[in-house]
Amino acid sequence: MTRTLILTATLMALSGTAQAACFADYKAKRDDPLRLHYGVAEITGDCTVNAATQELTPRLAQDDWQLLSVEGVFDEAGLEEREESAGENYLRY
Repeated sequence: MTRTLILTATLMALSGTAQAACFADYKAKRDDPLRLHYGVAEITGDCTVNAATQELTPRLAQDDWQLLSVEGVFDEAGLEEREESAGENYLRY
């Protein structure tokens, strides 16, 4: 009985802290010569456009990309439909 209570309490605590996966689709650019790309990235913070913008800006800048816009945020259900459009930038950043 004690083991069952401990196991139940542990599972409840873990499920309370679990966060659903969050992804954002975005547009970015490089200058000289001008290059544009559309991509999909996993977001580890809050699942909002503002949080995605804050998280993606430095990630993209490491490869000299400038974030133009975050098109939206979504869960795993929206991944498959965006994979082909994102191409090599699917979950790259």
